[in-house]
Amino acid sequence: MRVIVCTLCALLAVSIGTRAAAADDLATKRKPNLIIILSDDQGYGDLSCYGSKTIRTPNIDRLARDGARLTTFYAAAPICTPTRAALMTGRLAKNNLATPLHVPDNHGLEPRAITLAEGLQDQGYHTACIGKWHLGHKPDHYPTRHGFDFYFGTPMGHMFNRPAIGKAIGDTSDLFLRDEQPIPFPPNEDLTEAFTTAAVKFIDTHANRPFFLFLAHSMPHEPLAVSKRFAGKSEGGLYGDVIECIDWSTGQVLEALSRNGLTENTVVVFTSDNGPKRGHGSACPLRGFKHQPYEGGVRVPCVIRGPALIKPGLEIDSITNIMDLYPTFLTYAGSGGVPKVRGYWRGAWDGQDISQLLAGAKEAKPVHNEFYYVVRHGVPAGVRQGRWKLLEQANKNPELYDLEADLAETKNLADKFPKIVKTLQTRLARFEVIRLASDYRSGPKRNWLRPAKPE
Repeated sequence: MRVIVCTLCALLAVSIGTRAAAADDLATKRKPNLIIILSDDQGYGDLSCYGSKTIRTPNIDRLARDGARLTTFYAAAPICTPTRAALMTGRLAKNNLATPLHVPDNHGLEPRAITLAEGLQDQGYHTACIGKWHLGHKPDHYPTRHGFDFYFGTPMGHMFNRPAIGKAIGDTSDLFLRDEQPIPFPPNEDLTEAFTTAAVKFIDTHANRPFFLFLAHSMPHEPLAVSKRFAGKSEGGLYGDVIECIDWSTGQVLEALSRNGLTENTVVVFTSDNGPKRGHGSACPLRGFKHQPYEGGVRVPCVIRGPALIKPGLEIDSITNIMDLYPTFLTYAGSGGVPKVRGYWRGAWDGQDISQLLAGAKEAKPVHNEFYYVVRHGVPAGVRQGRWKLLEQANKNPELYDLEADLAETKNLADKFPKIVKTLQTRLARFEVIRLASDYRSGPKRNWLRPAKPE
């Protein structure tokens, strides 16, 4: 008996020692670097890996090949500021950020919000925002006041760099900043390369500690401009030149990671803040453009690579959206998708952790069965539930589309399926009342709306 007890004690000691060693390994393992590359007004069909025949994007295609390509990935809105706010907070934008900020606006991102950058700072990350911010152009709303250790870019965007407007109203929205110090605004044709230089320098400088880089291009938002080395190179005209310059920029980021031995331990996301402006890019095979709640205005390309965390060659067709990046990145950082609590923001996200989906885990299930479409000022315009999509736009009859059979939204089936229309109208009405009519200060819960039953 004594021999058995001694043997059990020895085995227990070994087991405890093994677990302790594993815990030490986990504690000392470096957290993954995290990068989001966001283009501005780029269409679903404007990348080679999403079907473009005139625009060459070998570097972004490489991300898709070595990682995951998301084919049903939504921006938070078909316009800029609401999507950027949703990315930074993990929830749908509302109130003053539910429509794009313009020159006279003095407001911006609320100081009470725990941004993605702040959540990652809490996990020991060094953070940088490079490029277009568009979440407030007054000092209280600068990126450096919302979790970014370094900023290089324009708080508004290159389209606002019009001195005549600024002088007329005493405005400073044409600012270009390094941290919070105004510096000369680069020529529009040089912006993508200037942002790229800053991004590569940040990677080279911070290669020895976990970092979060938000590289937010101001292109291909109009006015379109590109440097001489890319002008006239694309079969897609000036717009194609601009996209191919952004692809080159992506390649420079990937090269910097490789040079510093960071490729395996870095997650890189490439996506857009909304669909293309009519007459510029392509949303093919989708219907619609920027500002519209049709798929082409809201569904955007998204590729994600992270060799240590994401299955290569993966294609994800289930519903995902830009708000999912918030809890997913916090999971990668080790916080379990939850930032430190501050005020009423505890647990209040519309995004869901998609890390298991990206890993290709067999047990991983789709995290969304629904998606709500909002337009300017946060106005609800529609809801998707599974294959069915209902649109209710002002002064128009209801539109019902079967997205599995009719991705281009060409056949309005509202008259044929009145019960489905009624069910989705009920969901949309609940969304408007419960979600958009509530105030953040009321302490909303994460599961603010009962999940829809799977089909």
